[in-house]
Amino acid sequence: NGFEDKITLIKGKVEEVQLPVPKVDIIVSEWMGYFLLYESMLDTVLYARDKWLVPNGLIFPDKAVMYIAGMEDAQVRAERIDFWDDVYGFDMRPIKDMALKEPVVDMVDSKTVVTDAVPILHIDILTCTKEDLAFHASFQLQSNRNDYIHALVAYFECAFTQLHKPLGFSTSPFAKYTHWKQTVFYLNEPITVCEGEILQGYMECQQNKKNNRDLDILLKIKFDGKHSQIESETDYRLR
Repeated sequence: NGFEDKITLIKGKVEEVQLPVPKVDIIVSEWMGYFLLYESMLDTVLYARDKWLVPNGLIFPDKAVMYIAGMEDAQVRAERIDFWDDVYGFDMRPIKDMALKEPVVDMVDSKTVVTDAVPILHIDILTCTKEDLAFHASFQLQSNRNDYIHALVAYFECAFTQLHKPLGFSTSPFAKYTHWKQTVFYLNEPITVCEGEILQGYMECQQNKKNNRDLDILLKIKFDGKHSQIESETDYRLR
C-alpha cells in the first residue's frame, strides 16, 4: 500500500516484544470480548499502556459501559433449558443444571426486552487497573409492561472520546448487529411481572482461577411482586 517506510510490523505477544522506541503516542486495540470482558484481552492493553504510553497519550477506544436488562424468552428457554426435563422419555435434568449455568451468547430480539436497562460496569481504559475488571454491582430493573422474565441480558457500549469528534457503538438489542451479539443469563424460574414492578439484582464477576480467559459470574435475584416472589442465587461460567 506504499507505506513500507512508514509502518513496521512486530510479531509477538505484547508482554514479550521489544519496541524500537521507548514510548508510543497512541494505542489502538479491539480488545472487547463477549460480555465485554471474556478472554481477558483488556489485561494486555493495560500492560501496554503502563509500559509504553506517553503521558496524556491516546487509547482507542477509551471508554466502555456494560448494561443489564430483563427479557422474555419462553421459546428459546424451552429449547435450550427445559428440553432436558424429558428427552424422549428420559429425565436428564442434571444436564439442565449445567446448561442453565452457562450463559448464552446470541442475538436478542429487542421486542423481548421487558425492563429498562441499567449500567453495571464503567471502564475508563486510560485509568483503570486490572483489579477493577473483577467487579460487583447491585442493580434494580423496572418492568415496562405485564410479561414474564425468563432471563437477564447483558450488552456493552464503547466510546472513542479522545477524538476531535467523539464517536462510539453499541451492542444493544436495539442497535445494529455486531459479532459480539448479547449475553443471556437464564434464571432458575420464570418471573411473572406487572408494569412498574421492580426486580432487585446483584452481580459479581471475576476471572476463573484455572483459566483466566473464562469468567465466573455470580447472579443474585430478589423479586416480590403481585404474582411472583423469588429469591435465588446462581453461579454462571462464561467459557
